[in-house]
Amino acid sequence: MSIRILWEFFAAATGTMAFALLFHVPKKYYPFCGLIGGCGWVCYEILLNVCSAPVATFFANTVVVLLSRFFAVHKQCPVTLFLVSGIFPLVPGAALYRAMKYLMAGCPDMFREESAYALLFAASMSAVIM
Repeated sequence: MSIRILWEFFAAATGTMAFALLFHVPKKYYPFCGLIGGCGWVCYEILLNVCSAPVATFFANTVVVLLSRFFAVHKQCPVTLFLVSGIFPLVPGAALYRAMKYLMAGCPDMFREESAYALLFAASMSAVIM
């Protein structure tokens, strides 16, 4: 495993735990939320070398959903505590930002391209969560 992937795991785990704090998840679940977010991100990064980004997102979110379900059953708490914070690193925020930037700049072609990209991510995420 490369050092870059390890750093990205810790960055995703830290971001996930920070989001769990904002979501008012009980403190005792922060490490599990971080583990779920970090594992989802690492899965996404590894699969990105093999397949397209929406497909990698689909399978990374599958990992997040399965781990969330596992910890919810194991810790006897609602799955949403882990799921909502665990998908945080995989949300297509940059694509949505660029889409809005192109819309405001008057670039309709780039807006459509970035919007379609973000919608593919969002559709992939929602398909797994459903």
